[in-house]
Amino acid sequence: MTATGTTVLVTGATGTTGRRTAARLTNAGHHVRAASRRAAPVAGAEPVTFDWYDPATHAPALHGADAVYLVPPVGDPDPGAVMLPFLRRAREAGIRRAVLLSSSAVPAGGPAVGAVHQELPDLFDEWAVLRPSWFMQNFTGDHTHARSIRDEGVIRSATGDGRVAFVDADDIAAVALHALTDPRSPDTDLILTGPEALGYDDIAATITEVTGRAVTHRRLSCEDMRDHWAAQMPEEFAAILAALDREIAAGAEDRVTDTVHRLTGRPPRTFRAHVEASARAT
Repeated sequence: MTATGTTVLVTGATGTTGRRTAARLTNAGHHVRAASRRAAPVAGAEPVTFDWYDPATHAPALHGADAVYLVPPVGDPDPGAVMLPFLRRAREAGIRRAVLLSSSAVPAGGPAVGAVHQELPDLFDEWAVLRPSWFMQNFTGDHTHARSIRDEGVIRSATGDGRVAFVDADDIAAVALHALTDPRSPDTDLILTGPEALGYDDIAATITEVTGRAVTHRRLSCEDMRDHWAAQMPEEFAAILAALDREIAAGAEDRVTDTVHRLTGRPPRTFRAHVEASARAT
């Protein structure tokens, strides 16, 4: 693939990483087909209608694309059921490179999108799986954590004293640009983290210091966290999220990688810098 002029289909193009990735691609001179269920406008991109659950939208969205950025359907505990048939069609349509958004908590062959990760190398000669840690935007965007911070001054989790090297979605998008367009395909999975591992108590304290509004971390049991999530999403997916909190409590996410710096040439943003920028924007 060439460094410029690539046509990329970006699924989830109005979402947290999709719109940032689309923007970086267009700014770098690439043609972006911005896929969403309502073909919503995305600056500088060609809007196309795409729905994971509507196969009639798949072939038109793929038309003319060289590469695809894959954002799994939100809240689906078995995304492979719709993603894998699409990916087989994408290969037949001439897609040369596929970059999948997964999670640092989900290895190849693991639950949910882990099944798609496992199949990707057999489907495409050029591929990458982005495995970011939890997003900083979870605390400042539209996520349930962000809403509970705004409405109640509370973050609920079953993470205990566990730590996570939260990563900024802008840094994920910067790596996605590299993975989608660099002449040399990564052909591996990439664990993306921020520069420091923080507990949820640290997150609450930083938000309090930066914004001046008191925020506390309310520690729940895994079962109570599952029930909390289940009021907002399918019970099976709520159980998966609660189990991930339990893994965090056990230390599964207490790591920092150099991937963002190594691939983009700049260090990842700190959580404090992210909160400061978010506060200035409101």
